[in-house]
Amino acid sequence: MISLAGRDIMHSWGKFVFTGFGLGLLIGVTLIMAGVYRGMVDDAKVLLDNSSADLWVVQKNTLGPYAESSSIYDDEWRGIQSMPGVAQTANVTYLTMQVRHGDRDVRSMISGIAAGQPGLPGWPPYLIEGRQITRGHYEAVADQATGFKIGDSLQIRRNKYTVVGLTRRMVSSNGDPMVFIPLKDAQEAQFLKDNDAILEQRRRNQQSPEFSQPGNPGLLEALNRSQNNNPYVNSVLVQIKKGYSAKEVAKSIEKWKRLTVYTREDMEEILIGKLIATSSKQIGMFLVILAVVSAAIVAFIIYTLTLGKIREIAVLKLIGTRNRTIAGMILQQAIALGVIGFVVGKISATFGAPTFPKYVLLEPMDSVAGFFAVVIICVLSSVIAIRAALKVDPAEAVGG
Repeated sequence: MISLAGRDIMHSWGKFVFTGFGLGLLIGVTLIMAGVYRGMVDDAKVLLDNSSADLWVVQKNTLGPYAESSSIYDDEWRGIQSMPGVAQTANVTYLTMQVRHGDRDVRSMISGIAAGQPGLPGWPPYLIEGRQITRGHYEAVADQATGFKIGDSLQIRRNKYTVVGLTRRMVSSNGDPMVFIPLKDAQEAQFLKDNDAILEQRRRNQQSPEFSQPGNPGLLEALNRSQNNNPYVNSVLVQIKKGYSAKEVAKSIEKWKRLTVYTREDMEEILIGKLIATSSKQIGMFLVILAVVSAAIVAFIIYTLTLGKIREIAVLKLIGTRNRTIAGMILQQAIALGVIGFVVGKISATFGAPTFPKYVLLEPMDSVAGFFAVVIICVLSSVIAIRAALKVDPAEAVGG
């Protein structure tokens, strides 16, 4: 039985191999689609992991700082730092924008980190090259996915920054690579108005009788200075002490600071359940459709290959070959076709995944599940083909 199937494959091995190769490309696309979904979820988790935070303190009644805009005063960290159970705090800002380098723009998430040292919440946990930010202005650490190199000059808003360090796998929930700059620079980039807007605001202040009082000439100047300051951040990242419950510390901060506080579990729910929910559902629908189409194509291929050798099957029946032997031949060829297709698909997905602009995470369990799914589809398809083959009248098939 094995020899019969092998001999038939060798008789038309070129057609069989190319059919398996085409099937493999389809399976590879299905695996990559599943990897894209996995990658989106992993991006969200990596963003939280790399922040090194246990709690996120944000503007009250917002889903910030990743899913919604959040703005709180940059001195809130002092009061939070003194609360029971709090080990470290750090201000942070996030801004997604185009970062210009030479003649090209790179979409990145700009993260403003507070002065301190590695290990402070918000800082990149490790570098693969260069050093961390040591100056208060105009230095940057970038993810290697941006394509930047040590010493490159970046344009962020009106200022230029020199890349002093490179990190890896530091991305936003959308997969955009991150660029870290000093907090003061990030506040300016996010909140400061352009020069024309500043001049227009000063003109309006000067024309307002409330601020241009002859008996109080310093009022207008004080107002202009206050509008040029940017005392806001998007969030305060908090690390809690060992032995304390994150939920208890969060409730205490919410009670006394009147701000919204999220734990790690809360942030995962926001990022995965809300921020990327629509995209993940869309990818999930495409994956289901692609899986159904793939199954239909596999069944069609096996059925067509079987009908293509009806005369050979008829001859086998005329010389006394048992139906079980013929069914075994068709089943073995279907499984062999599925194995070839899966191997080609797995190889194409593995080597093709790094070329995608978004992170593609290929989980081993997805591959195992995909392999068994392909085998099951091939077996079910072979059953349909076997029924059609065994119903053939040998005399009519050979005579035709």
